[in-house]
Order: sequence, then C-alpha cells, then structure tokens
Amino acid sequence: MNPTELQAEVLYSQLETELKSALAGVPKLAIVGIYSGGAWLAERLAQALNVAETGFIDVSFYRDDYAKRGLKEEVRPSQIPFEIEGANILLVDDVLYTGRTTRAAINTLFDYGRPAKIMLAALVDRGGRELPISADFVAKTLVLPSEQMLVLQKADDGRLSLTIDHA
Repeated sequence: MNPTELQAEVLYSQLETELKSALAGVPKLAIVGIYSGGAWLAERLAQALNVAETGFIDVSFYRDDYAKRGLKEEVRPSQIPFEIEGANILLVDDVLYTGRTTRAAINTLFDYGRPAKIMLAALVDRGGRELPISADFVAKTLVLPSEQMLVLQKADDGRLSLTIDHA
C-alpha cells in the first residue's frame, strides 16, 4: 500500500470537497458523528460546510454484539441538540467495515425521531461488509485483511492520522 493512501488529512480534504458539492442546497441539513473518529470528522465538516445542527452519538448500547463485546471504557452520552424529525442527516464515521456500527447508529437516530433522509459519509471504506450498508460519500476504498484494523487518531493540534494496527 502506498503511504500516501493513508494520509488522513489528504483524505479528509477529499471528503470535504465532495460533500461541499453534493450537499449544497440540501434543506434542514444536520451532521451527526459517531464517537470517536466520526465525531472528530463531523466537527470539522460542520464548520467547513457551515452547518449549525451538529450532534454526536455513541452506539455502544445499540450494537448487536454488545453481550459479547461489553462496554468500551469510554462510553459517552449521545448529544443530539436539534430536532431529528424531518431533518436530512449526514451520518459520519471514520472507517466503514462490517456495517454493524452504522446499523447501530441508525437505530440510535430513530430513538430521537424520524429523519427525512440519512446519508453516510466515511473517511475510509475498508470492505468486509456483513450487512447491506454502503457509504454515500467516501474518500478512500481499500481492502484490508480481517486481522488488521484502521485507527484514526487526533493529535493535540487537531491534525488527523490513520494507522494500521493488528487486532
């Protein structure tokens, strides 16, 4: 894999450019990021796209493997400070893999109301889907073996980096 393929800041810029064009003029647009990497991306995208309605969700209690995985150490409260009902939601995650996190996020959103539409944006789609879920917007698609995982990190200065870890 070419090292430039995993430059998170370059990928973020590509995703932002695609979204600016695709979402221009979408009424009642709100951005919701999935903790933690998706939340970091959502914050930046909301500012870049000038979207005031921004929220964050933790899907820990909605995962279908909750009993097997248990709770993460860092469970954060979901924050949806706007009306979901009738909104066009851009759901943001850092890495799309099996689709289970996205399914859990959609379930979480519906607890707050019925959006008009949910669109999914991901920095990276790494393949390996177990559910029929795909991103509407993605900066990079690549295939990794199941024993590897992509990890988005945020430095103190806000810069993003992507690394490959072994599970």
